[in-house]
Amino acid sequence: MKLSCQRLEMPLEHAFTIARGSESVARTLLVRLEHDGLTGLGEAAPNPYYHQDIASAENALADMEPVLGDDPFDLQGIMERLLDGFDDQRAAVAAVDAALHDWIGKRLNAPVWRLLGLDAGRTPLTSFTIGIDEPAMIGRKVDEAAEYPILKVKVGTANDQEILETVRRHAPGKTVRVDANCGWTAANALENLRRVAGFDIEFVEQPIPPGDNGALAELTRAGVLPIVADESAVRPSDVPPLAGCVDGINIKLCKCGGIRQALEMIHLARGVGLKVMLGCMVESSLGIAAAAQLAPLVDWVDLDGHLLLAEDPFAGIGGQGGRLTLSDRPGLGVTPRGATAIGE
Repeated sequence: MKLSCQRLEMPLEHAFTIARGSESVARTLLVRLEHDGLTGLGEAAPNPYYHQDIASAENALADMEPVLGDDPFDLQGIMERLLDGFDDQRAAVAAVDAALHDWIGKRLNAPVWRLLGLDAGRTPLTSFTIGIDEPAMIGRKVDEAAEYPILKVKVGTANDQEILETVRRHAPGKTVRVDANCGWTAANALENLRRVAGFDIEFVEQPIPPGDNGALAELTRAGVLPIVADESAVRPSDVPPLAGCVDGINIKLCKCGGIRQALEMIHLARGVGLKVMLGCMVESSLGIAAAAQLAPLVDWVDLDGHLLLAEDPFAGIGGQGGRLTLSDRPGLGVTPRGATAIGE
């Protein structure tokens, strides 16, 4: 198998800000896996929070090809070797995992979701994310998102109440979820939960930094709002310790290492009574499509990274009105949008 990658730089419609940083351009890697006349595609979205970046992902991908072997159907063996050698570069591993699934789907002329035995009709609506901003801009973003019935609002600032007041003024009847991205502390999180609960919030995602499951358990036992772990739930081994500490987990392929690792996390979560959300970074429809193959298995979907881009280089996953499309096209079901440099 031959592996190659190229950088993608995709301007966002608006600067995207969370509690720990801001970006106006999404930088990812397009990964190609070529074998026997077919090309499988994947996308790596490394995040510095997890000690990964474009350069580290490129270096990892350059070293992966010799350990792939010559059988793309050997998913178990390939992923064991990749995770053993590149555990600290799981965004790159996830891209190879996606490319392998895409290749297999194309070889068998079937979409990945069908190969997994899933029902595309059970895909939940995705939320649409409203990043941190000045109140006037938040109001504008909420107005622009009028077609989306579910909003995920970024908080974790000194102005959380003003942010949510603005959101509710512009979207009084929508389902609203809140994501603090570790922006609160164990000391002030309960007070903040009580404050945001007044805005009819469905749940709060990762209120405090990871590493303190006991504090998460106290917040959950308080019963103010459901708690969903994100940064505390990176890989499968993180899931069992979260049982009884939170109400659900947010799985991202770029955190855990791809579709197979995400499946393991889903089964572990179900086994200990946790709900499951699928999340993403800001990435193109290619990266979103890999995660979306698992959407029929989960309770909540937050796969809107491609909807935040000014121009998406891939098409085929949809998202308008919050409805993602799991098509009958083989593999991941996406196609390049006119740019021959990205073509297969």
